[in-house]
Amino acid sequence: MSRRFGWSRGVLALGLAGHLAACSSVPRIPYTAEQGAFATVPGIPAARAFADASTETFSEMAGRPEARRQAFTYLALSGGGGDGAYGAGVLNGWTASGTRPEFSLVSGVSTGALIAPFAFLGPAYDAYLTEFYTSGVAETLVQSPSLTNVLFGSGLFGDGRLRDLIGRYVTADLLAAVAAEHAKGRRLLVVTTNLDSQRAVIWNMGAIASSGAPNAVDLFRDVLTASASIPAVFPPQLIDVQAGNAAFQELHVDGSVVTPVFTLPQSFLLRDGRLRTNGRANIYVVINGRLEPEFDVTRNNTLSIVERSFTTGSRARSRAALATTYAFTRANRIGFNLTYIDERAPTASAARGFDTGYMRQLYQSGYDKARTGAFWEHTVPAAPLVKTITAAAQ
Repeated sequence: MSRRFGWSRGVLALGLAGHLAACSSVPRIPYTAEQGAFATVPGIPAARAFADASTETFSEMAGRPEARRQAFTYLALSGGGGDGAYGAGVLNGWTASGTRPEFSLVSGVSTGALIAPFAFLGPAYDAYLTEFYTSGVAETLVQSPSLTNVLFGSGLFGDGRLRDLIGRYVTADLLAAVAAEHAKGRRLLVVTTNLDSQRAVIWNMGAIASSGAPNAVDLFRDVLTASASIPAVFPPQLIDVQAGNAAFQELHVDGSVVTPVFTLPQSFLLRDGRLRTNGRANIYVVINGRLEPEFDVTRNNTLSIVERSFTTGSRARSRAALATTYAFTRANRIGFNLTYIDERAPTASAARGFDTGYMRQLYQSGYDKARTGAFWEHTVPAAPLVKTITAAAQ
């Protein structure tokens, strides 16, 4: 068996073995929907909220600083697996351009969640992004797959390698740095998917870092790992929670299962229908993937169909999320800034998505675009049919 195994092949392998895996799942402590709705993390009650929570919940989480005249800058980092190399390159190239701001709020989903802490902490942490996405360490995540894990575990690469890699970078010192920025009113958010409730969960990483709880470092690592754990490829994360006197675990996976990128709820930007700042507000969205549909005569085999279906759905959901965000920014006079992997960037199939050579090229593509300063678009790209009609009219 090849040492490099695409995540799409992992999904296929799990499907082929599903009837056996169903008989060998790991037992869990049962709990009720009501308990799940009110569960909190022991020692860190402000650690998270469901994405569909009340406006009041997110107003409390937003915690804007007193200096309302400051510009508000929101960086949203999408999912995308190995294509996160693009976002890493963009951030480092943006630093090199001399125009990168300090972000008031950073959100991350999936691979974007892995980038988010370093983006939040600023250029001093750029080297970690370069190492993570170009040194070859990411490629080790998808080497030596185990069908045993598929049959008797919960992921093709189910030996904890993703969490171990994250643990190399997420240290007590990193949490201390995040906590210091959180105290200034800045916010770092990460999205996971709670499979038990089928709801998105927004984790307030600064609150975790600031808690002083003995489980803070482990929880920080667990959340990042969960957000980047592609279902069936990497194992989900069981997170300890409690509701009253009941203690149990929730099952969390990749945040991109529910949203490709997190830019709302609007409570983070508005209070009583008005912007939380008297200064200018900007949203910067980094899509670690492609948005444009690409024509290709798909091979009529299972692997090609799985891969093509995934990329098709991912791009459609990304465009839908961006359209909603763009409409919100226009209605509230917020600057909209978007960058994504375009036709000039290198390409690779999903099976090669963590290939080091490809990731280095993609990193460089993002870096070069950002360093020149001309890398933001200010609308959502037009649908292909609109482009065709416009070109014909011209």
